[in-house]
Amino acid sequence: MPRTKVIFYQEPEGTAAVLDWMDGIPERAQDKCRVALERLAELGHELRRPGADYLRDGIYELRVGLQRVNYRMLYFFHGKAAAVLSQGLVKEKRVPPKEIDEAVRRKKKFEADPTRFTYRE
Repeated sequence: MPRTKVIFYQEPEGTAAVLDWMDGIPERAQDKCRVALERLAELGHELRRPGADYLRDGIYELRVGLQRVNYRMLYFFHGKAAAVLSQGLVKEKRVPPKEIDEAVRRKKKFEADPTRFTYRE
C-alpha cells in the first residue's frame, strides 16, 4: 500500500492551525501526535479506531490520549493519496460541532485551491 501524504492546511496569512496548536500542548503529547501522524501516513484510509474515527461530512479525527486527556487532530482526505490536517483540539466528551463545521469550511476552501491552502515551511 502506498504511503499517504500528510499535508497541513494553511490559512491565507500563512499559519497552520494544527502546528500552532501542537506547539501549545505538552511535549509528551506532541510526541504521541507525531506518532499518530506517522500512522496516518502509513495507513491512510485504512486507519481505524482506536487511532482514528469518522465524524461527519468527510471529516475524521486522529485520536491521541495521554494521562486522561484526549487530543484530537481533525483531517480530511484530498483524493486517495493525501490527508489534510485542519486543526487540533483537546476533547471533553465529544468533538464540538463548531470544530467540525470549521474543518468542513477548510475542506471546501482546500478543494477549491489546494496550492493556496497547503502549508509550506
